[in-house]
Amino acid sequence: MQASQMNNSRSISERVAGARTAFRRGASRPVAWRRGQLEALERMLVAEESEFCEALSSDLGKPAPEAWLTEVSFVIQASQFARKNLDRWTRSRPVNTPVFAMPGRSRVRPEPLGTVLIIAPWNYPLQLCLAPLVTAISAGNCAVIKPSELAPATASALARLLPRYLDPECVVVIEGGVDASTQLLDEPWGHIVFTGGARVAKIVMSAAARHLSPVTLELGGKSPCVVLPDANLEVAARRIAWGRFTNAGQTCIAPDYVLTDAHTRDRLVPLLRNEIEQMFGEDPSRSPDYGRIINETHFDRLLGLMEGAQCVVGGDSRRESLYIAPTVISPAAADQACMQDEIFGPLLPILDSPDLDTAIAHIRSKPKPLSAYLFSKDRKAQARFEDEVSAGSICLNDVMLFMAIEDLPFGGVGNSGMGNYKGEGGFHNLSHDKAVLSRSLWPDWALRYAPISSAKMKWLRRLR
Repeated sequence: MQASQMNNSRSISERVAGARTAFRRGASRPVAWRRGQLEALERMLVAEESEFCEALSSDLGKPAPEAWLTEVSFVIQASQFARKNLDRWTRSRPVNTPVFAMPGRSRVRPEPLGTVLIIAPWNYPLQLCLAPLVTAISAGNCAVIKPSELAPATASALARLLPRYLDPECVVVIEGGVDASTQLLDEPWGHIVFTGGARVAKIVMSAAARHLSPVTLELGGKSPCVVLPDANLEVAARRIAWGRFTNAGQTCIAPDYVLTDAHTRDRLVPLLRNEIEQMFGEDPSRSPDYGRIINETHFDRLLGLMEGAQCVVGGDSRRESLYIAPTVISPAAADQACMQDEIFGPLLPILDSPDLDTAIAHIRSKPKPLSAYLFSKDRKAQARFEDEVSAGSICLNDVMLFMAIEDLPFGGVGNSGMGNYKGEGGFHNLSHDKAVLSRSLWPDWALRYAPISSAKMKWLRRLR
């Protein structure tokens, strides 16, 4: 190993050890410390908003309004919600004490897990670093953050700015690529939060298993969107276009494909074309509100998904600027390249599905998605969809908006992930609910002690 690699390895292990030492001495446990760190995080996001927005523009071509809405303000809202509820979340919860344990008191006391590793992706490189950090801090943990090397400007901004505002011993940012991630995964952790794809998630889970470190996996998958003939198609088209083409389609909960019947498809396509033009103009490449693909590798991957596809809207691209137009593929076939894996780009295939029964059967034949959408006015259809489709989140007559509701948990199921890091559910996920029983030394009933006579046994049966 070269000397520079050895120094980098030593630096990472020493910084991780520093965070663990800070946790062991209790630096992150006081509720006052947690509240102060969250307030400091909010101050950073307000004071450094322009720098973060510039970094997001550099990495993803992300427009400043979109960067503020989906990244900066998202984290501020999550932090404010956590601060508001911190006293309630951290309070011990009394539970019933049965008669055989009387006199005594039983309670559940949330305690932090330790040092949490947060491995973030590139598509929302600020939000998906800091939203899990909000929850980790709320639960009283120290945290080590590994931003994505594919969003280097945002990673650099986080590495420079977080230590200025937050406790640098308890919150550590590690920059680097695969080597840095590998070194971090060799360490034992109180918890690992990973957001990304299933392939890398298996590596993370395998590494965590060596130390029995618990994991939260936020993955993705092909999130279906069913549009029934009775839906308000204008509103559906507007909301689907917004969800699919925000961040140039690089959103794990975006509607990945549409299922609808042929007649509704013919009505929906021109409405989608109109909504795309309303949002981004006749030439979206000139729109200040439309982003870019993260790099050439993903650009080429997306072009491959378009080969042989019938692009009825968009379809053009510019390699030099990593631009791919908002594109609608219709009709699409189940065996096309764009239907094999999560698209993660500005392509929207529309598959023919004659009715709700067929659409639900199709969804249930695939791995469970991170989100699933239905547009319909029919309450019975809505109830069926909610009951019969298993997904991380269900949204009726809209897309993605559940992410902005702090009281709703967020997490995958099956191939789309496990656990969550959002709101109260995330707090308990990154805490240990410690059981506590406190008893009096008197009276000390003899019933439970040997020898157990038949008379004692009768009493024990009654008490149970």
